[in-house]
Amino acid sequence: MKFTRELTNGIIIFLGIGIYFIILEFAGLSDQVYLRFFNLLIVAYGVNRTIKANQADGIRGYNTHFLSALITSMIGAVLSIAALLAYIAYNGGEAYLKNLSDNFIFGGGELTINHYCIGLLFESTAASLIVSFCLMQYWKDKVEVINKVD
Repeated sequence: MKFTRELTNGIIIFLGIGIYFIILEFAGLSDQVYLRFFNLLIVAYGVNRTIKANQADGIRGYNTHFLSALITSMIGAVLSIAALLAYIAYNGGEAYLKNLSDNFIFGGGELTINHYCIGLLFESTAASLIVSFCLMQYWKDKVEVINKVD
């Protein structure tokens, strides 16, 4: 497990998600909730890069790979939430958040910026766990085969 690799791939996830959401915003599609789920593919790409590189370096252990994958995706998630917080503040704070949350999973209501970001943190943590686990299931047989050959 190399933290620089996890940090690099976490930043790749952050940049990918940022670019994706900027494109959605400029295309006028940011209110389409189903398009927001495609960011999972960006997360999966970054996590897969980490697992693949760890495997190529001969790093062993399911739990080690899983932890590395989880750290990678959470770095991307935390950076993305921080950038969203800055974006909301730049666009008017609570007034912009009202418009944003009406079109989002939370379904509107009286949300503060802190509640919104904490909700996103829980959501991204769950998504990170799911993506990391699914990719580990994919890589599990490949990692075990390499371990048995050596």
